[in-house]
This record gives sequence, structure tokens and C-alpha cells, in this order.
Amino acid sequence: MTITAGHAADASAEPTYPMPRGCPFDPPAELAQLRAEKPISRVRIWDGSSPWLVTRYDDVRSLLADRRVSSDAYRPGYPAQSPGILARRRNSTSFITMDDPEHARYRKMVISDFTVRRTESLRPLITKIVDDLLDEMERGPRPTDLVEAFALPLPSMVICQMLGVPYKDHDFFQMHSRAILDITMDPAETVRASDELRDYLTGLMAEKEAEPTDDILGRLAQRYVLTGELSRDDAVSMALLLLVAGHETTANMIGFGTLTLLQNPEQAAEVRDGDPAVVNRAVEELLRLLTVVHTGRRRVALDDIEIGGVTIRAGEGIIAATESANRDAAAFPAPDELDIHRESNHHLAFGFGVHQCLGQPLARLELQIAYPALLRRFPELRVAVPVDDIRYRDKMVVYGVQALPVSW
Repeated sequence: MTITAGHAADASAEPTYPMPRGCPFDPPAELAQLRAEKPISRVRIWDGSSPWLVTRYDDVRSLLADRRVSSDAYRPGYPAQSPGILARRRNSTSFITMDDPEHARYRKMVISDFTVRRTESLRPLITKIVDDLLDEMERGPRPTDLVEAFALPLPSMVICQMLGVPYKDHDFFQMHSRAILDITMDPAETVRASDELRDYLTGLMAEKEAEPTDDILGRLAQRYVLTGELSRDDAVSMALLLLVAGHETTANMIGFGTLTLLQNPEQAAEVRDGDPAVVNRAVEELLRLLTVVHTGRRRVALDDIEIGGVTIRAGEGIIAATESANRDAAAFPAPDELDIHRESNHHLAFGFGVHQCLGQPLARLELQIAYPALLRRFPELRVAVPVDDIRYRDKMVVYGVQALPVSW
């Protein structure tokens, strides 16, 4: 029997999304129950609307590749993550919330900086940054916060180098990035943080229009802004996206991934030994298991879509729960276990389809270098507080640990 989009059921029975976690290492248990019993179902979000939540791997992958769904955050029915994020998007566009051809046009302007070949050329730079940070960490006090000492500065330094943003300003942009991604933030504060970061990047863009530089912002300024193909505001929006996404996701994967490895010492030892094939598989497995972008991929239907026995009507919101899809036993045997030897790890941590993460080659390379280097430098690395005392980023778009005190 096909279920239509009509609201026959009592809306009060709809679970609220996102749900609270039980175990901090796993998605909410309620997601697993829905995946088993009602894989496509209505959920209630912050504004009282009831988008469809899609939880199974095959359905999530299918929808993310379907041209009948839109990423346009301005379309009626689009399920924004929070009132603050909705307010910010009304004030600032981004190509990740656009559809083709506009999305493709903007993405093409920066894609050459994130190819596998271009990213691989950054290996010496990333290795040096990692070694320098570990040197400083080794000289510093114990215990130390791994997030502040290593996980956060590494991707921040790399993306600053690529963009042409002075790393000396990292306290400013990291603080504003956190405010932008906090789903509990007052909308006025979210907009203020976004505007202040935009003002900062606008100043940098103006400098690069006046004096060319060999970095992403410099190329955007010279090739596209000065030629009239791109407005400065649009270039700044692209810069903001790359700066925030370029350090937040990887920083949380380094911190949370390290904690996960330390809870699995035998597998951590294999990563420490540094066999490239093992390290690469370990990175993919951690990306799958942890799925730090944990509030779903948001879409809205352009046409009626029948999937999994459910008809989603045009104009209705959709949340493709990649954090649930990556724990689907139909796609991944023993999905709740860390298995760094897992073969054919076709996870959706970077999304799927035309909006698949632009920076995934960079994120992979940073993680492939960071994990073994950290574990080799500190073979006795351990968490310096009871695991139950660790605080997590439950209210952020990107999940992870707020801090990770470690010693060795």
C-alpha cells in the first residue's frame, strides 16, 4: 500500500527531529527504530512543520541523486535546521543551497582547487603543519586539550593557506563559525556573527582585487569579481562557506575520531603503524561511523516522488538522514562496530549527487596524515578525564567533542 503525504495520523505522534542521543558515539536509538519500522516518516522540527525523514541507505542515496528534489533554501517547504540558520540564509546566499545551473556555475569557479591532484600537492604543507603542531604539543603542558592544540588548528591553518586568509585571525573566525553553526543560537546573534564574518572577508576580497595573490580569494577577485562575472557579495559568500566548512568538519573528525580510536586500542595501533591502505580504510570507516554532519541533508520536493512505498508531494520538505543511512545493516554489515578493515565502504558522510562535498579530497588527506602522525608521536596517548565527563557538540550542525583532554 502506498502512503500519501496526507496527514492522516495525529501530528502529536510525530517524533521531534533531531532526537537526543543516548550513547554519544551513536546516532539516536530512535533513528534505528524508524529505519527498521517506518523508514520514511514524518517528523516535527523546530518551526512546527512536518517534513519527511528518510533513514535507509538506499532511499537516502536515491533521493540525494534525484533531480526532482531541490536544495534551494528559499523554496517554500524547505526544512531549515534552526531559526538562526533560516535568518542567516535570508541574509546571505550560498551555492550549497542552490540548484543547477546556478550551483554548478559557482562550484566550477573553485573546483580546480579541490581536485585529488591539487589536494595531493598539499601533502608536504599538511605534513609540516602536523609535525609543527605535534612538536608544540609535546613541549606543552600535560594534560592538554587535543581540540585546541591539534584538531582545530590543523584544518584552520590549511584552509587559511588555501584561501588566503591570515591565520592570525583564527580566534575571530572560529568563534563566529561556532555561532553560525549553533542551532540553539538566537537568530539575531546568528545573523550578527554571519555579518561580521562577511564584513571581514569583504575587506580581504577588496585587498585582493587591488593586489593579486595566488590563493582562492585572490583568484576569485581577479578572474571573476573584477571581470564582472561575480559580484563581490557572491564571492564573499563562497569564501565564507569554504572557510567555515573547511575547518569545522575536519576539526571535529580529528577530535572525535581520535577519541573513537582510543576506545579501540587494537585498531588504533594499526592506524599508528601507518600502512597507507589500512590508514585510508580507517579514515573511511571513521567518516561512516561518526558522520559528524548529523542533522540530515535538507531538501524540498519539486514534483511528486514515490519512494519506499511513500508518496512525497511537491513542495514538501525532506530530511535525508545520512547519519542513519551510514548505520544501515542492509548496506554495512555490523554497522555499529568500528571495523578499519571494512571493504567497499560506500558511505554518505560527504553526501551524494551534485551536492557531494567539494572539499572531500582535502578532508581525507588531512585525516590520513593526522591520525597516524598523532598516534606515532604519542604512542601512550590517553584520555585524561573519565569518558563520561567529555562534553559533546549536540546542539551544533557539526557534531564532535567540545574538548578532549589528553595526556601521554
